[in-house]
Amino acid sequence: MMTRRLCGMLLLAAAAAAVQAQPYEQPPPPAAPRPARVAAPDEAMLANGLRVIVSSRAGVPLVSVRLVVLSGAEADPPQRAGLASMTAGLLARGTRRHSAPALAGAAEALGGSIEAGAGWDRSAVGITVTTPKLSAALGLLAEVALEPTFAPAEIERYREQALDEMKVVLAQPGALAGLAVQRAVYGDGAYGHPVGGTPASLPRIARADLRAHHARWFRPDNAVLVFAGDIAMDEARALAQRHFGRWKAPAQPLPAPRTAAGAPWPEATVVIDMPSAGQAGVAVAVPAVPASSPERFAGMVANAVLGMGYSSRLNQEIRIKRGLSYSARSDFDARRHAGAVRASLQTKNPSAAEVVALIGAQLDALAGTPVPAEELDARRASLIGGFGRTLETTQGLVDEVTDLAVAGLPLSDLPQRIGRLQAVSPEQVQTFAGQHFAPARRRVAVAGVAAEFEAELRKLGTPLAKAAQGAFDLESGRPPAVTPKP
Repeated sequence: MMTRRLCGMLLLAAAAAAVQAQPYEQPPPPAAPRPARVAAPDEAMLANGLRVIVSSRAGVPLVSVRLVVLSGAEADPPQRAGLASMTAGLLARGTRRHSAPALAGAAEALGGSIEAGAGWDRSAVGITVTTPKLSAALGLLAEVALEPTFAPAEIERYREQALDEMKVVLAQPGALAGLAVQRAVYGDGAYGHPVGGTPASLPRIARADLRAHHARWFRPDNAVLVFAGDIAMDEARALAQRHFGRWKAPAQPLPAPRTAAGAPWPEATVVIDMPSAGQAGVAVAVPAVPASSPERFAGMVANAVLGMGYSSRLNQEIRIKRGLSYSARSDFDARRHAGAVRASLQTKNPSAAEVVALIGAQLDALAGTPVPAEELDARRASLIGGFGRTLETTQGLVDEVTDLAVAGLPLSDLPQRIGRLQAVSPEQVQTFAGQHFAPARRRVAVAGVAAEFEAELRKLGTPLAKAAQGAFDLESGRPPAVTPKP
């Protein structure tokens, strides 16, 4: 007995020594990507113009279904920012047949919950249920999407909640800088305002606005019904016909959309003075390409190298090497009509100008030098791994198919995604960066205690356009006036 115990202790000690000897500063190379086990979705069209898309996955009796209206926050009229978001958010808060609590109870009885909301180029309502409950769930979904009442009490409750949340968001320097740089990139275009609206716009939205927006955009010839899970096209089409077949398209054509992206603001660093901010929010953005562009895969990989994940260049330079931020990241926001790459973080107020310069240096480096093969392999593997994990759930599968439908991309993009990401070369990444990351295209916003970083920002050579925290105009698209040097 003692010998066995002693041998066990020696083995554990050896294992511990081996673990301690691992070169953690040299992580193992990424494994070869596993093929995505997903076929191109099927699609059909109902007589009323409703497009039906099915991504079948047998084996688990679960289906996610989502009705997607192909209009969202970009359809908000002037002075009514947040209208699409409020309209979608109120869908599940009362219909002709059920109150908001009754709707929630009906969805819960089916083992699911109704999700409703709006974003850029889309408004959606969806649910995930087991296969035997699918027909009942679709009936509930159709009721919510087509028969909302927009009850006055629910409107006021939604408005109050949204304004309270907005106060919290707009008190965060990182969020305010991000909204400011979005406006700077898209100018007075429809993509420039906040999806959820502004403190000035939400009080203006009346019940008549909500009903008019719903009548204008919620129509079968402007919608897609997406299924993902244990269902075949024949059954999905029959269910779609049963629950949505009587939905009629208006005689008048779809309204022409507003211009999505206006001219970017003149080159200047937007400074939003937040005298009580404990940190500064920094955002740097460049106009890029829409979601349907052939350059989108090079853009995805370029963004992955720049700021996606812990091992990205921004995080390495700003967090790991210098400790200037807890997290430095970037995102490639490709929308239907335009896109942007945006880097964002929070840092100490005195470090804001240094961080702006560091982000600019990394944008320059991507445009000036090809990405080394080893780094590119790791970043592509990260993208592919994230895509594979998304496909593991029916909800994630619906998300991916929805993105394709909203962008107007072929459904064959889904099984081809990994191969197309793998095919992106260092030269393509450098070309993308060279075309889109040039200094003259960059727009910068910094929100925080201006007195602690304004002088250093001026040394970077770009004029400053300064506004007080409560006076920055998120709605109209007019830039702050450039402030002269003291």
